[in-house]
Amino acid sequence: MICPEPSALQELVQDLHRQAQPWLPAGSGSRLSWGSPVEVPLVVSTNQLNKLVEHCAGDFTVTVQAGLPLQTLQAELASAGQWLAIDWPWGSGPAGEASGTVGGLVARGLAGGLRQRYLGVRDQLIGLQVLRADGTWAKAGGKVVKNVAGYDLMRLFSGSWGSLGLITELTLRTYPLPHERSGLLLSGPLGALELLRRRCLTAPLMPQRLDWWSSALSGNNQPALLLALASVSAAAIDDQLRQHEHAAAAAGVATERLDPQQLLELEARSRHGCSDWLLRLGVLPAQASALLNDPALRDLPCCLAAGAGLGMAWASADVLPAYRVTQLRQRCQALGGQLSVLQQPAGLNPPLAAWEESPASRMIEAVKREFDPLQQLARGRLPGAPQPGITA
Repeated sequence: MICPEPSALQELVQDLHRQAQPWLPAGSGSRLSWGSPVEVPLVVSTNQLNKLVEHCAGDFTVTVQAGLPLQTLQAELASAGQWLAIDWPWGSGPAGEASGTVGGLVARGLAGGLRQRYLGVRDQLIGLQVLRADGTWAKAGGKVVKNVAGYDLMRLFSGSWGSLGLITELTLRTYPLPHERSGLLLSGPLGALELLRRRCLTAPLMPQRLDWWSSALSGNNQPALLLALASVSAAAIDDQLRQHEHAAAAAGVATERLDPQQLLELEARSRHGCSDWLLRLGVLPAQASALLNDPALRDLPCCLAAGAGLGMAWASADVLPAYRVTQLRQRCQALGGQLSVLQQPAGLNPPLAAWEESPASRMIEAVKREFDPLQQLARGRLPGAPQPGITA
């Protein structure tokens, strides 16, 4: 891995292009093992691009260089009473100390349970600067929330995993820190929890978070729903939680009231564990309870955003053999969803494909050729495209 100074970055990329040298864009390099295996001898890091460029608190926007640690950004925003309403990436640590960089977060494009209220990473991105494979600078969006100028490169680069270019600068939307926050942990039969899930999603006070927990994650031999509410009014939150508690009692579901600190502790639990396997699951929200009830998943720690049907499952290699991951992928497909293998045991032979081939794979490959005609960037790591020689 090399970490060039900002002034030397463009010249470096231009030299690599002239030599047709393959390379992998990266932030801090904390999650290079995620996604498809990449055989690239050179990793170019944005560690030296680590400045907070501009925080327009009145406009609720912030512009940062891509190598700025996410934890540093959240601390700076918190001092102004704001935050980036995005979950810590899986494996970040209790306080986000291993969360990686802002550019890496956007390049992966993964969102957690907070998308229930704030949408995903790409929806909070309002401006982007990238360095293309040939060393050409390109920009998209701007520095204001309502900006529709130019082609929307931001949605292409969010979730591109470094396969289209090196993200160097980003402008993102910020939000006020919640004044009041409380929640519930609801545990019980899946059928009753599914009814409560629908009730929570249609309640007057929109959940800040509503996550499915598998029995293995809840630790009480029953699945659970983790509900978080945020508002300027503690009375409004308390009234809403009491209504949910009454509905849960009528349905035979146990409830535990959670204060802000308890919420943080449970949220941290849902992104830690033994992770020889780290799986990204996605099904239709109405099918999430069916997925949690499936034998292939029932004994694995798993957290799914209940309003989106997206989430993570993880396990050690001795608990989860590869054939069960294949079965789980087939089950997700049968429920109208998909499964991505973000991390798998080292030396697995044959390795499993990180992503399933998309119906739009030809379009994805055509976009890749336009941005990277020499196929230098992140060879073999193109979400939605075929991965030669790898088991699906």
